[in-house]
This record gives sequence, structure tokens and C-alpha cells, in this order.
Amino acid sequence: MVAMAPTSADSPIARELLTEYFHSREIGFAHQNVVYTTRFPDASAFEPPAGVFVVVRDDDGSPVGCGGIRRIEDGPHGLRYEVKHLYLRPETRGRGWGRMLMEDLEARARELGAADLVLDTHHSLEAAAALYSATGFTRIERYNDNPNATRWYGKSL
Repeated sequence: MVAMAPTSADSPIARELLTEYFHSREIGFAHQNVVYTTRFPDASAFEPPAGVFVVVRDDDGSPVGCGGIRRIEDGPHGLRYEVKHLYLRPETRGRGWGRMLMEDLEARARELGAADLVLDTHHSLEAAAALYSATGFTRIERYNDNPNATRWYGKSL
């Protein structure tokens, strides 16, 4: 059974997973002749009540993914949190763990009092867009200046 547990976004395992995540984005963007800008997160943005960072572990306890939420500027309904750095190692994909991770992060956002959950992505990440849609997110207007993003999604909690 897959398990998710909070950890510091600057822990060694979080750094390892984030490095893999950023590297995969750099490669994917390079194939489109687009430059990907890597920005390791400020770990304090993922510490309650500002946010949380989660590591996903498989049946053997091996780390296989990560994701986090962080508080950003309030939205029209109140407290707003943003999903960031959602990543699963390629060999784990297709098992429903991405949905489980999204549901876990949403539950944690609710516990922190979030009224809205938002995220940004790139149009080339079709599997990610399908996951966001399947978990109730809809397209919204741009809410940030992320140079890597071309689409923005939101969900009222």
C-alpha cells in the first residue's frame, strides 16, 4: 500500500525527488525548444501553517514521489493554497497514485483552512492535465508569473 507522509522540502529525499522532477521537466521542455527554469522551493513555504510537503512511499517504503501545497495570496473565497512539484517516478505511473497524492494534498489544504486550491502547469503535460481534471480542477485565469506555466487550474474547497 502506498503511503504519504509530510517531510521537510529540503530533506535529502525531498531534494533527490525534486532534482529528478526538475531534470524530467528540463528534458521534456528541451524537446519543444523551450527553456525550463528550475527553482528549488523555499522549505519554509511548505511548513504548516504555510503549507506542507509530502513524500510518497511504495509498499517497500521506498520513496517514489512527492508534492506539496503552499499558501499564496488569498483568492476570492479566502485562504488559497497552491499545489507544487507533483511528481511520481516513471515506473510508478498508471497505478492511481497521482490521484491519491492529489487527494492527500487536498485534504491537507482543507485541514489548513483553504477555501481554494490552485495550480499551474504546461500545456505539454497532458497526463497531468487529465489528472487535474479528474480530481475536479477547472481552467482559471492566470494567477502568477511562473515562466514554465501555460495553463492555470483551480478548485473551490
